[in-house]
Amino acid sequence: MPMIRELPDILINQISAGEVVDRPASALKELLENSLDAGASRIDVVLREGGIDQICVHDNGVGIDSSDLPLALSRHATSKIVSPADLENITSMGFRGEALASIASVSHLVLVSRTAADSHAYMIEGKGGVVSSVRPAALASGTRIEVSDIYFNTPARKKFLRGASTEFGHGKTVFLRVALSRPDVSFSLVHNQKLQVKLSVSKDALADRVREVLGQDFFDESLEINETVGGMRIYGFIARPTYSKARRDGQYIYVNGRFVRDKLIIHALRQAYADVLHHDCYPVYVLYLTLPYDQVDVNVHPAKTEVRFRNANLVHQFVFHALEKALSVSMQINYSVPVAASALIDRHIGNQVQQFMSFPAEQGEFYAPLFSVPKEENHMAGIVAMEEDFPLGYAIAQLHEIYILSQNKNGLIIVDMHAAHERILYERLKQALDDNLIQMQSLLVPLSFQATPQEMELVESQPETLYTLGFDIARLSPSMLAIRGVPSLLAESDIVDLVRNVLGEIEHYGSSRVVEEQRNTLLATMACHGAVRANRHLSLHEMNALLRDMERTERSGQCNHGRPTWHEFSIAEIDRLFMRGK
Repeated sequence: MPMIRELPDILINQISAGEVVDRPASALKELLENSLDAGASRIDVVLREGGIDQICVHDNGVGIDSSDLPLALSRHATSKIVSPADLENITSMGFRGEALASIASVSHLVLVSRTAADSHAYMIEGKGGVVSSVRPAALASGTRIEVSDIYFNTPARKKFLRGASTEFGHGKTVFLRVALSRPDVSFSLVHNQKLQVKLSVSKDALADRVREVLGQDFFDESLEINETVGGMRIYGFIARPTYSKARRDGQYIYVNGRFVRDKLIIHALRQAYADVLHHDCYPVYVLYLTLPYDQVDVNVHPAKTEVRFRNANLVHQFVFHALEKALSVSMQINYSVPVAASALIDRHIGNQVQQFMSFPAEQGEFYAPLFSVPKEENHMAGIVAMEEDFPLGYAIAQLHEIYILSQNKNGLIIVDMHAAHERILYERLKQALDDNLIQMQSLLVPLSFQATPQEMELVESQPETLYTLGFDIARLSPSMLAIRGVPSLLAESDIVDLVRNVLGEIEHYGSSRVVEEQRNTLLATMACHGAVRANRHLSLHEMNALLRDMERTERSGQCNHGRPTWHEFSIAEIDRLFMRGK
């Protein structure tokens, strides 16, 4: 008895519907993309009960000729490609010619369309895969498609649908994704007879569309990006690291106008934010990547949300470096360093970073350190108080020996001194390792400590790795190690604790990976141990030197763990706190 048989068309369409139309939002996506392919400049969407009862999409595109309407509901019939060569140069959103047929196989679909050449509109219906004849209808222009009773003939799939509010949430998400892809098109969304979203076209279309969809808060905290290399361009808006979310719902990536979830691009973005974003947070961005159509394959996933690049490594590097550049510039404060301040910076960043001075306040004068400056400090203030206004201003005090209080022309700045110094050391260590110039400082008296068998083995098996990182460690006995040299930038840290942590990182990742793939993780650990700790008194000399160094350091707005290093309170904000002017 034969076991293999051809499937009927209705069953084939329902299988396709399962791949392409897994919920009402998926059907809405296909209809919106068809409207864009038709050249629409206005698209109106009406949903009822989240799209479960009805989806209606009306556009002002070119319309469908009456003779093509039966083919529009046929499987694998399309006007967008005609030859195999077209698959390598897909410029339209849709191209398979199966969306309408699949939707009509599991719903009641009514398609009404009118071209500019027609005297009136025509309509065709499809219900459960049965297609009606073409007949006259009323429509001013464009195309209107109504989809109702979705999954009426596939109860097994319908029972997996969520409630109306949940399905509407998915539908609205799809609607906004498509609206972001085309800021030159007007959109409206009505749900249960209530207007939910209305997006118009403006002069500054992209910026206004991003502001309307993601909100003013995101726009105020975003950076505009626009980079072009060869035939590739990436543009859009990325949030500063301080504006992040606990979920990934604020991430929009478009490749040649198509919303995608591409692992390659996501990895490049994650790498770009790695040094400045807390590990529990996710960045927010709206990015548009354009490249020649023959360099990207969109025929990878049934829902067309995944792509494949011909030169994946080139795309990855382009996206990563474009965002890294934008983030670096946004957190680097450019200015000209006066000679005196520069000398202070050099002195501060050397091995004397933790040799702190004390305020010589006399006993009993409790408030004197806050309102007076010793003679030496006053001399320093005269050196740096030049005409130029530094972005981070001049230090005026230290708060609980944790924060630096600084005054600039805008108001008050509070700096987390440990987080700021950690970022400075981290960036310097990265640059030194890139240049193979991590300088080692030999210890006058080697430090010895009791080591574990694993630590003993690592020191004996990985001397080159340790030397590359600026450490000179030798074995004293079967259970004792001697530290004879450490990176000069970290010479004032807790050296034994630092060495133990470095050996732990090497054991965890392996010697080759720790210097290549995991080098930033290791350097971040080293910088954290080398940075000035809380409860350490700083003089005005050292506070101002730290501020100047922050202004010269890339990504100084965040520490290595993604926490902010400083915050500015404007005079206006402070006035509001005290209700001045009211």
